Amino acid sequence: MVIIICSLLFSGSGNRKIEKEVSNQIVISTPLPAVKPGPGENISAPIWKAPEAASLSFQKNKVQILYGKSLITNTAQYLGPEGTVAHMSNGMNCQNCHLAGGSKIYGNNFGSFMANYPKFSARNGKIASPADRIKDCFERSLNGRSPDTSSKEMKAILAYMSWIGTSVKKGTKLFGTATEKLAFMNKAADPVAGKAIFIAKCQVCHGRKGEGLLAAGGKSYTYPPLWGKHSYNDGAGMYRVINLAGFVKNNMPFGATYQNPQLTDEEAWDVAAFVNSQPRPHKDQRDDYPDLKQKPFDFPFGPYADRYNALQHKFGPYGSIQGAQLKHKKSL
Repeated sequence: MVIIICSLLFSGSGNRKIEKEVSNQIVISTPLPAVKPGPGENISAPIWKAPEAASLSFQKNKVQILYGKSLITNTAQYLGPEGTVAHMSNGMNCQNCHLAGGSKIYGNNFGSFMANYPKFSARNGKIASPADRIKDCFERSLNGRSPDTSSKEMKAILAYMSWIGTSVKKGTKLFGTATEKLAFMNKAADPVAGKAIFIAKCQVCHGRKGEGLLAAGGKSYTYPPLWGKHSYNDGAGMYRVINLAGFVKNNMPFGATYQNPQLTDEEAWDVAAFVNSQPRPHKDQRDDYPDLKQKPFDFPFGPYADRYNALQHKFGPYGSIQGAQLKHKKSL
């Protein structure tokens, strides 16, 4: 299993080199998937694809967009523990979770990101801007601190996200955004079964202890760590088993796609449970979800507005929790 599709090794030594490499990598054209949609998904919804690289020629902020792309694909080079700009993240890259620079279907792509912000964040209990959401990723998924909103780096990331979401209007329903929501099992996800899957299919890239594989030079990862002090912390979106299971199903092991998955749903659930049962950095989340009724099914920390315990909220089964929440909403 590999939580990375490619590392575009931009040297940062010249805009011409960055432009050439981006133009070779950024075009993603995804055909209509040949499999059934997930629960509640509309297969007839438009399938987003990244804009053609040629469209950059018409952008006045072309260099800024290219820098933003490079920051996404090689975050550690610029902002990692030995970054050339600052030291504010854990050595992972944004595209470890947002595959192919945020352009892959069901690979946490950025297609509708800018179109949907600002919006209310249940986790923060307030309206969040695009920059607020990116700051969350730095503090949680990259287990660090975020660039200042007015910094060159934050502006470049936002410019890239705006460009890659060109022509996507607010409220547009797109097929393949974020991660697929797999059908809930009628049992809990099993970390023990997931360990066997990890050993058979994942540790070859991510290491026996989930430590990942450092790239030459030791400043970033060829294959990122899945747990331990250099991985995402327990406040990250990937720490929610529902999110990780959908991501794994459509992208892991290396080479898997939505059209050609290599794991069953149950295997994806179980290996996600195993990975997220391993030790990792902790983030204080006492202020998350001030309205308990808006906590996601799989948020693994209490208190909760229902009678289910933290273990079931983390690993499931989720159907009964969902049913209780729907029943509560109908009674209001």
